[in-house]
Amino acid sequence: MNWFKRKKRIIQSSDQQMLPMKPMNYHPKIILAWAKAIDGNDDLLLWLKDHGYEELTYATYAIFLKEEARVWLTKNGYPHLMAFINAAEGNASAQKWLLTHDFEMLYQMALAIESEKESWDWLSQNVTADLFLLTQNIKKVKDKIICNK
Repeated sequence: MNWFKRKKRIIQSSDQQMLPMKPMNYHPKIILAWAKAIDGNDDLLLWLKDHGYEELTYATYAIFLKEEARVWLTKNGYPHLMAFINAAEGNASAQKWLLTHDFEMLYQMALAIESEKESWDWLSQNVTADLFLLTQNIKKVKDKIICNK
């Protein structure tokens, strides 16, 4: 499924620095593997890294609040993935950034992670089961992080 923009684009970050944005197109099995890695399956996390999905490995660490992973995503062509993670943490400017750059699916996923019922409804009508499960797993992790603060 083509849930990210295909072509490589250049975007501007909040500090007006130009950032390359790499395309991200994943087979549903990769999304499911990522969802399980986020859920704690270290074997799948290592598999993703070893099979060309390093950005998903770093995104997993970023979800768990690892600053070096967040920096890596931005510097290596995945600011849209980092914006999604920030938006899922309630960052309003990241949410606006996603909409401005036509990442509505990531925007809706982020708001669903933030417990917005309308976004869950949107996802149920517009995404495949693998993306819905990914959103649920990220929400579960984010909820645990909030409870442990």
